[in-house]
Amino acid sequence: MPRLAVYALLVCALTVAAAVVSFARGSWLGVVWVLLAGISSNMAWFYVHRAKAEREAEREAAGAPGATS
Repeated sequence: MPRLAVYALLVCALTVAAAVVSFARGSWLGVVWVLLAGISSNMAWFYVHRAKAEREAEREAAGAPGATS
């Protein structure tokens, strides 16, 4: 898994925890944390799928036997 995806997942987990704590204390600031969690999870998804696409493109360029045409 790409390093940026791991960092984005870590940020996502921390923002979810911050949202839970914020809502438990009765603060509406948790809404901001939820939005940040959504952004960071989308970033993680993007980096994972971009790395997968790059690996597949390299495999096709090299003419590997497992490449699909």
